[in-house]
Amino acid sequence: MKIGLFIPCYINAVYPEVGVASYKLLKHLGLDVDYPLDQTCCGQPMANAGFENESLKLALRMEELFQQYDYVVGPSASCVAFVKENHPGILKSGGHACLNSGKIYDICEFLHDIVKPEKLPAVFPHKVSIHNSCHGVRELHLSSPSEMNIPYFSKLRDLLKLVEGIEVLEPKRIDECCGFGGMFAVEEPEVSVCMGHDKVKDHMSTGAEFITGADNSCLMHMQGVIEREHLPIQTIHITQILAAGL
Repeated sequence: MKIGLFIPCYINAVYPEVGVASYKLLKHLGLDVDYPLDQTCCGQPMANAGFENESLKLALRMEELFQQYDYVVGPSASCVAFVKENHPGILKSGGHACLNSGKIYDICEFLHDIVKPEKLPAVFPHKVSIHNSCHGVRELHLSSPSEMNIPYFSKLRDLLKLVEGIEVLEPKRIDECCGFGGMFAVEEPEVSVCMGHDKVKDHMSTGAEFITGADNSCLMHMQGVIEREHLPIQTIHITQILAAGL
């Protein structure tokens, strides 16, 4: 299988180490991975702000860049979910079919459902609390939504169990929003910050040293609360844990 690595613009600009960890992890597992150059934004910020038509050119660009790959894999549940759920409608409005929506995966989803590794070389001797982001839970099904009467599962937890020395924990309100929500954090900053504070405190109640998850946007929001309030916990993207030591 030929994999095109999709690195969202904010990860490329602010958290390049997450992109590097994703590449190393996929290569270590023996996969044929390529990073298409000249990647741009997937168009989510424009669409979330009510200007979905301005996402069309970006969606077309992404279709062009990733057309040769069997899978498109990215370390951002939110951006992956946007491509999967929104690009078909955006491209249809411009008279184009969407091919990426049927082959794009968040990296955790891809590892858990497609690659299915039985072991990883990672060692991370720390207490880690899992953050289940809204898009990851309810659009990509990385874990079971708490409002549904179904047995609990967590693909992130399953992957973290492959890491030596780690202690995996989860907060009481297991999939409550952290308050980021893209444009919501800009338009309703007071509410967003209060939600972020509550979420960080919930993670801290587990005794964890780190908060981890599949969305750097959520982790970034909580890290802002942590730094502003000088709280004794840190955030780390799950790929950095799974690739620890590579």
